[in-house]
Amino acid sequence: MENILEITGLCKAYEDFALKDVSFSLPRGFIMGFVGENGSGKTTTIRAILNMAKIDSGKISVFGLDSVNDTIAIKERLGVVFDSLYLAEHLNIKQIEQQLKPFYKDWNSEEFFSRIKEFDLPDNRKVGDFSKGMKMKLMIAIALSHKAELIILDEPTSGLDPVARDELLDILAEYIEDENRGVLFSTHITADVERIADYVTILHSGKVWYTGTKDELTEGYAIIKGAEEDIPSALKEKLIGFHAYRNGFDALIKTDDLAGIPDSLEYEKASIDEILVYIAKEDKHERHSKYHEV
Repeated sequence: MENILEITGLCKAYEDFALKDVSFSLPRGFIMGFVGENGSGKTTTIRAILNMAKIDSGKISVFGLDSVNDTIAIKERLGVVFDSLYLAEHLNIKQIEQQLKPFYKDWNSEEFFSRIKEFDLPDNRKVGDFSKGMKMKLMIAIALSHKAELIILDEPTSGLDPVARDELLDILAEYIEDENRGVLFSTHITADVERIADYVTILHSGKVWYTGTKDELTEGYAIIKGAEEDIPSALKEKLIGFHAYRNGFDALIKTDDLAGIPDSLEYEKASIDEILVYIAKEDKHERHSKYHEV
């Protein structure tokens, strides 16, 4: 499969945060959910892809082009949807179309206004008066009107009502029916990822914790529960985000490590949301342990 996006060894350091050796790839024809807690580095990674943040080391390839040296050529074929509108809010849709048209050689006005009508957006109102859901639809209409092959979305469903979220996900699912396209979908709302993503990359504290197919992720981890004294000693070091309470414990575990566990311990499939919670618990546990070692 040809990768529409490929990131290798991306490093970017700030005073209080760093991306460390971030590597993942997105094949054409698929949607990738890019997830992690707030502050994990998702937006920094997206800014690096768009060449809006200078990287310290690593390589980013979009459409097989270098993200630094081929920025203009890449942006011709790229659609971007942020969690806030990047357009002049005092203009209406017709005025915005006139401003955007010269910047894209493949701009299609007929397609744009067809999408505006499909998305039920008023073309004579100032876009600053639009709801958040309407603004998201406008940005997607723009992306679809210049034949964008890759759409990158940064927290697009955050703050949307359930109906608007559902409409946005339907639009993305329709868009990806063309197998030459791709979607990178950054979010902390894992229900959206569960619904439409083919691939998932989990970023935690600036590092890639997992990258691969959604099915391999959800089938690869389970939540294990029971009495703490029933945990085999060989299993203890394999538990992630171990949480002890008065009547027992719970933790995340790889399904490959479940072989031979005693019948007294129960386990169930982990959702992506639960996986993120246990990753955070593991991080807190490690920091707590280091504090007490000092």
